[in-house]
Amino acid sequence: MTCRIDRLVTDDDSVIFSISGRVTVEDLDVLRDALARETRPVAAVDLKNVLLIDRNAVTFMLVAEGNGVELRNCPPYVREWIAREKAQAKSEPRDDDESL
Repeated sequence: MTCRIDRLVTDDDSVIFSISGRVTVEDLDVLRDALARETRPVAAVDLKNVLLIDRNAVTFMLVAEGNGVELRNCPPYVREWIAREKAQAKSEPRDDDESL
C-alpha cells in the first residue's frame, strides 16, 4: 500500500478518513472497504497529506463527493483535476443518447 488511511470519529459521531501519501488504483479497494464497513456517517475524506494521486483515485473522489462525502483540504491540483473530470463526464454523449 502506498498510502495511509487514518480514521477519526468526531464529536458529532461522524467519521473523517485522513489519507496521506500516494493514492493509486491499488489503494482504492482498501479505501472502498473502509467506507463500506463504516457504521457511522462518513462526513469527510481529508486529503491534506496526499502527495500524489492517480486518475482512478480522482474518479473515486469525484464519485464519493457526489455521494455527499466532503473532500477536505483537497490539494488545488486534485480539485482542478476533479473539476475537469466532472466537466468531461458531462460533455460526453451517453450510450442511450439517440441524437446520432
